[in-house]
Amino acid sequence: MRWTALLPIFLVLCLTLPVQAQDAPATDAPTDSASQNVLDNNTGESDTEAVGGAASALVTAEVIKSDATDATKETESSDEPKPKQVPVHLDAPFELTGGFWNMNIFGFTAGQLTVSFVILLISLIFRNVIAMFIFRRLHLITKRTKFDFDDDLVHALEKPVSWFIFFLGLYVSLAILPLDDDITLFIQNLFHGSTMLLVVWGMLRMVDVMGDVLARRIKDQKSAIFGFVPLLKKTTKVFILCVGILMVIDNLGYNVAGILATLGLGGAAIALAAKDTVANFFGSLMIVLDRPFKVGDWIIVGDKVDGDVESIGLRSTKVRTWPKTVMSIPNSILANEYINNWSRMPKRRVKQYVGITYEASAEDMEGLVADIRQLLAEDDGVQQDFILVNFTDFGDSSLDILVYYFTKTTAWVQHMDVRQRVNCKIMRAIKARGLSVAFPTRSLYLEGQVARKMAGFDDSNPEGRLPGDFGPNAPQ
Repeated sequence: MRWTALLPIFLVLCLTLPVQAQDAPATDAPTDSASQNVLDNNTGESDTEAVGGAASALVTAEVIKSDATDATKETESSDEPKPKQVPVHLDAPFELTGGFWNMNIFGFTAGQLTVSFVILLISLIFRNVIAMFIFRRLHLITKRTKFDFDDDLVHALEKPVSWFIFFLGLYVSLAILPLDDDITLFIQNLFHGSTMLLVVWGMLRMVDVMGDVLARRIKDQKSAIFGFVPLLKKTTKVFILCVGILMVIDNLGYNVAGILATLGLGGAAIALAAKDTVANFFGSLMIVLDRPFKVGDWIIVGDKVDGDVESIGLRSTKVRTWPKTVMSIPNSILANEYINNWSRMPKRRVKQYVGITYEASAEDMEGLVADIRQLLAEDDGVQQDFILVNFTDFGDSSLDILVYYFTKTTAWVQHMDVRQRVNCKIMRAIKARGLSVAFPTRSLYLEGQVARKMAGFDDSNPEGRLPGDFGPNAPQ
């Protein structure tokens, strides 16, 4: 049993020794005769312990060697200097030297400050002139195209370009001064960040233009996505703004990866706090993709919301209810709720029962049903695809006729006008046949002595005649 337990050690030794023999350099080491005798005399358990110890030592040495190599590599890589930003000093387009221009003012010559001020003044005065010159040429080009949105795009980019010319002049006016490297680097990063900020501003203005163009095109086609254009614009703006902020921070010289790693430490708390916000955002995306309704639709959500959709936002959808109040519904609820869109009806249904009194005969009922079918077929506001008129039930106080049809219009006011006109025609048809509309009535039959007393019968009279049957006016 002890040899069986030591078998894995022998296998490790057999696999390890040849590798060590190939890797280790050849050395001539004298062998002590006494040590050799001791090794020859050891048997059994002593041999096994020696072999196991040697194998463990070899494996441990390899692990230590590998760890030392990795540590050396990490130390060498950490000692490498990180690349630093190099400040850029610009040369002045012209110089003013001699006499007054060599006077020292706050460490700068009067000529250097004058050149810097002239460049800044030129950029401030002529930024609109230069922008107008550039964009006048662009407007001439866009007028030749058959598209209408390129003119709006050029107009949207005019202000960002004008401000870029001013920032460029400000940067050049400061970069030509003999400032310290740290100050020059700060001005350089500030210029890069401002330029990226202008790029983000221009992209946001372009999103507005493209959204308006898309709304005009979709409105012409009467597409269901027209109501979601504001939501698409907001979503795109939020995405551009988030990416733009990161790019501005990066151009200012800060480490964006380090900032994101720092924010990641509180990611769990932020995720818990923004759970509802994220759910509403994805709910708005589902509304955009599924398009169960659009702005202006009449919807019913569950049993609490009934009204017209006014706006669809990133977080909630606003519905104008019939009492003219505004109800704000989180999009996460709308994405998981039953929505009944009444505006999607291609035609509007009318289902009602017309009750006729029981004095009507079967022939009267058949004739009245035919009359109602005829007047529905002749009405211009009734959809002729499906009309159903039948004598269906013997009600408690009436003979019920089912009138089932659709109006061509789905608008509430026009629908009610058609329904009123049809009802008046049905009333005239009933009157023309000498019939009448039934109303709830009941007949009560009484029997026995109580009924006789209520009817005024005299029980003392054996003939049971009424009191009015006696006297001079009694019937003969």
